[in-house]
Amino acid sequence: MKTIEVDEDLYRYIASNTQHIGESASDILRRLLKLDSTSANPREPAAAVAPVVEAGRGVEQMLDGGELADQESAIDRFMHILSVLYRENPMAFSQASDIKGRKRIYFADDEAALLASGNTTKPKAIEGSPYWVITNTNTGRKRNIVAQLMAAMGYPHGLIERVCHSI
Repeated sequence: MKTIEVDEDLYRYIASNTQHIGESASDILRRLLKLDSTSANPREPAAAVAPVVEAGRGVEQMLDGGELADQESAIDRFMHILSVLYRENPMAFSQASDIKGRKRIYFADDEAALLASGNTTKPKAIEGSPYWVITNTNTGRKRNIVAQLMAAMGYPHGLIERVCHSI
């Protein structure tokens, strides 16, 4: 397997075409380009496949390990949860940009876009990710945002409830 660098807009396009958790960028590109998986060069040796991390494992560790207890406010817990979700599956996290309110957007790839969507959005960068999120919402709305994001990412309902109640 080779590593390539792509522009941010191309990365987002590829990520937005993810159909299921765990789908690799190669699989997405093959599907988009209508290439057969057998069209790969047969002379290249197959790369060893790394085991897929069980979906939700990092989130479970966050809940069980007391990481959230160290966070002092609902905003800190909200930001920490988003950071863990991004680390666990950056491709699926790209669906965050589809989560919006009636008048506001909740996620963007820069602070200016969030500031333009409302007067007092108080955007913050999500640690370890290229995304920003608004933080000037009540705790119920933060829970709703996390629930929508986790559902879009394919997490099980029970885990979503546990995470939301921890905010």
